[in-house]
This record gives sequence, C-alpha cells and structure tokens, in this order.
Amino acid sequence: MPRYDFTQTLPRHGGDSLKWNKYAGRDILPLWVADMDFAAPPAVREALAARLAEGVYGYGTVPPGLNEIVRAYLAREYDWQIAPEWIVWLPGLVPGLNLACRAVSGGILTATPVYPPFLSAPSFSNRKRHTVALVLEEGRWRWDFAAFAAALDALDENSLFLLCHPHNPVGRAWEEKELRDIGNLCLARGITICSDEIHCDLVLDEGRKHRPFATLGEEFASRTITLMAPSKTYNIPGLGCAFAVISNPELRHRFQGVMRGIVPDANIFGFVACAAAFKDCEDWHQELLASLRGHREFVRASIAEMPLLATTPVEATYLAWIDARPLAERLERKFGAASPLANPARFFEEHGVGLSDGAAFAPETAFGNEGKNWLRLNFGCPRATLEAALERMRKAMATVG
Repeated sequence: MPRYDFTQTLPRHGGDSLKWNKYAGRDILPLWVADMDFAAPPAVREALAARLAEGVYGYGTVPPGLNEIVRAYLAREYDWQIAPEWIVWLPGLVPGLNLACRAVSGGILTATPVYPPFLSAPSFSNRKRHTVALVLEEGRWRWDFAAFAAALDALDENSLFLLCHPHNPVGRAWEEKELRDIGNLCLARGITICSDEIHCDLVLDEGRKHRPFATLGEEFASRTITLMAPSKTYNIPGLGCAFAVISNPELRHRFQGVMRGIVPDANIFGFVACAAAFKDCEDWHQELLASLRGHREFVRASIAEMPLLATTPVEATYLAWIDARPLAERLERKFGAASPLANPARFFEEHGVGLSDGAAFAPETAFGNEGKNWLRLNFGCPRATLEAALERMRKAMATVG
C-alpha cells in the first residue's frame, strides 16, 4: 500500500508561489513552470523543522557529512565513484549554467528546443550562442548528428556544449550510444561539455536508469561539468541548493574562479534538505515515480483524443512537449494571424489552462514552425488538478471547429 499521498490538493493561492501567482485573480490552472504541486517528503520537512528549531541562522558552511552523503548517493544510484573535492556547491542549477559559460572563452552550443536558461546564459556571459535543432523522427526526438558535427565545427577554441540530460522539454532520457556519439564529436574538437542532469532521478520508463555523462569514461569526465540538484525530484527548488561535479582540477579551478565575488553560498536550509532527500527519501521517490507514470499515461491518452494536438513519449521529467502546429494554423484562420488568440498558449489561457509557451524554448525559426506553436505541460500535480486542466483543454478544442 502507498505510504504517501500524491492526490492531496494543497492551497497555493495567495502565497509566495511563482507558479500560482502568475494567474492571481484569474481562474487559470497553472501547468507551466517546472515546480510540482506535491508536498516535499516528510523526512525533508522534519529535517528542516529540526534545523529551524535551533534558532540561529548565521552564515553557514557545507555541513559535516554532506559531501559523503552526495558521494554515497552517486555511488548507489549511478555507480559513480567521485572524490569529495570534485563537488562545488551552488545556490541553484541556473547559476551553474551561467558559470560554465563564463569558464570558457569561446562560443556556446546547445540543442533546441531547450530549457530557456540554456539560451540566455551565453549572452549573459558575453559569449556567442549557437544552436542545433533536435529532430522528430517516427514519433521520437533524436539528434541530427551531421548537423551537430557541423555546428561544433563552427565553434572557436575553448568552446562549450550545453547538454540537457534528461532533456527538458522533449522528455528524452538519452541512451548511452547517443551520449557517446555526442561525446566523441566534442572530444575530437576539444569542446568542453556542461551536462545539466537536474532531472536525473525522474526517469519514468521502468527498467531504465540515468547514465551520468561523466561516467562514460575518464576522457569524457575530464572535459565535463556535471550539474545536479535535489530540487526537481524532491520539490525543493525554493531552497536554493545545487552542486557541480568536476573531476578535472584545471576546469574546476576555472569554474570556481568565475564564482568569486558574485555567487553566494548555498542556503543553509538547502543543505539540510539536500542531505535528507538523498539519505532518507528513496521510498517516497519511488512512489512519486509511480504517480508520475500514471499521470504521463493520462496526459498521453488525453492529448491523443484532441484533434490538432500531438505529443511524444515522455521518458523522463514530468513535462510533456506538445505539438500545436495544426492548432496554430486553425487559430490563425479563425482569429487572424495578428490576434493574440492565434497563439496556442494564449488560447488555452483564455480557456483556463496555463501552459508554457514554446517560444521560450525554441526561438529560432530553424526549429519546425517556430517554438511558439509548441507547448509544455507540467503534469507534476495531483490527479484532480490534471484532470480538470485537460478537460478544460478538451472543451477549448471543441470551440475551434
């Protein structure tokens, strides 16, 4: 029998929730930002309460034993043996992306559609951004390795490839052969890899396991910055705690060098939550995965019944990437291309569902019919919320004709 309740609808209106406050005062169910509506695991909440009870919240350092907890977690989950000095603590994963861009002097390449900070970090770092489009073949997102190699060839020396692994928003859990092909192309050109693995514990396909990019071999690890955090899996992003794993001392030194003076320490409560999550929450984690697998299938079946929308299998994450290109064409004919309602995201907002606009994930026209004709749906919420949102979407589709 399940020990944890993933069906409870928690009150999030009127508080400090970015996700819910976006639509304050409007009857819109938010399924956009990657923030689940589940309570954090009891062990995390108990650890935080115990730390709160201490009553002193001064400047903190990495708590004794936390690095060993992380090492044990990586060894247990991924058979990845790391040294404690490889760990660099961060106040969030997005700062890690930006630091990786600052740690190189060349251009930055990433594959679209992709999590928006991958697209903004290069410009924030005064680096030139390059992109290559993933391709949709036979209902599955794949790499165009010829295009990827050509994009790498366009980079100058000391450049960086930002890898999203698992990939947000398309939901792929990259296979070992794909990772090796990516890695070999990068190594042959002397490219450094920053692998964002924040969704590593959210592989939904049973029998599959995440493979950290740096575990493919020493030659891969020596050119890799791996970014991880407990925030997505255990729903604690507001606590600001993440870490990089960098085995190459010279690369680690450069990464730490660009942190100085601008990057604050991780939050003391984030450290506490991280320790509890990695040490005491595996049973909660497994029940979460079971719940998300059910939600994934419900979303797939529901979207399949909506004409003009399509989605692809979600192998990892709690995010579905929806092809709304046929809907966009119909909306343009119905409302006119200049109408806000010709945008699928705005259209569904008008019908009470807040989805992520795909334009933020794929701004280049090289990606299909532009990102704005795609949507991202977050199914990390109680089933009742998901059912209500998908019913609103179904009713919205019926108005298009």
